[in-house]
Amino acid sequence: MQKIGDITPTANADGEYREGNPAAGVGPTLVKAAWLNTVQRELINAIVGLGVELDPANDSQLFQALQKLSGDTADWDVLKHRPPALLAMSRITSISANTALTAAQMGLVLIDANAAARTITLPTSVAALGVVDVIVRRTDNSTNRLVVQAAGTDKIKFHTHLNAAGYPFLVLMGSGDWWHLRSDGNGGWWPVGRFDGTSLGRPVFETTTSFSPGGYGPLNSREYLRSEWPWLWDHGQQSGMLTTEAARVGMEGGWTSGDGIATFRAPEGRAEFIRVLDDGRGVDSGRVAGSWAVDLLRAHGHNIDSPSNPTAFGTGKIARGNRSDVAGLPGSELYGGIETRPRSIAYPGRIKII
Repeated sequence: MQKIGDITPTANADGEYREGNPAAGVGPTLVKAAWLNTVQRELINAIVGLGVELDPANDSQLFQALQKLSGDTADWDVLKHRPPALLAMSRITSISANTALTAAQMGLVLIDANAAARTITLPTSVAALGVVDVIVRRTDNSTNRLVVQAAGTDKIKFHTHLNAAGYPFLVLMGSGDWWHLRSDGNGGWWPVGRFDGTSLGRPVFETTTSFSPGGYGPLNSREYLRSEWPWLWDHGQQSGMLTTEAARVGMEGGWTSGDGIATFRAPEGRAEFIRVLDDGRGVDSGRVAGSWAVDLLRAHGHNIDSPSNPTAFGTGKIARGNRSDVAGLPGSELYGGIETRPRSIAYPGRIKII
């Protein structure tokens, strides 16, 4: 866009119009045809560029063209360059079938997988698409798998601490789960935000037997397919807590390599108390991360009286405990459960799997 000062020297110092002062010998700014033409071209380019055909009898065409950029009348197919700021205002799209999204559907995409498993494919992240945003959000709470995948060799750049290239897909788990993704125009989709950013692999307690949205699985040594949960398999491999399936006994709190080919196993946490790793402190020495230990009483002694020979056993109280060597002694009895444990409340255990 040219200023009038770019066309004529009769403009003021800022390149704008001046009234002039004949008494002082200062003339007014001349209106030049070249400047009028540049203004006309700017207006025409805006109108035609937004898909409106010029009509000499219609003086509201610029307004009509601007309507294509917002509200219910937005029409993204007419945009040649698809500015990201404008795409962020695009309409809401609802989907209930396998779908390859287009650039015109960027914005908020609501996905229903209640009827069956669903796969939603993002547009190819190339220069022609540019930098655009999309929010993919799940609306149903079924157990059907809902995959949002990148096109071709594109990658979604999440959990890059495990794999710098990112992953070819993500999974939306539970009603309300959402990811906000931004393309880089060069093969990548970068997470800008998500419903639940809790660290991958973290065990948590719940106050509901249902699964909260955001990417949680049971803390029950479940076996997973490596192809369906590649980031979780990478996490297990890099955790320092990975064993083979054959060596799992005693390491139930760690990960295993499953069948060694297609599966892997997550940690077991059901009915267990969780203790912080000693990590060199010297209080609970000899433990490794993920190891399991049986219940144990602190070492102590008991004296046992025998009515027939009181001096043989001292003058202490009758022993009460699960000891086979006192069973049958006069006045002895066994009581208690199968383990030593404090008073407790049992909450369902969950583990973050994406």
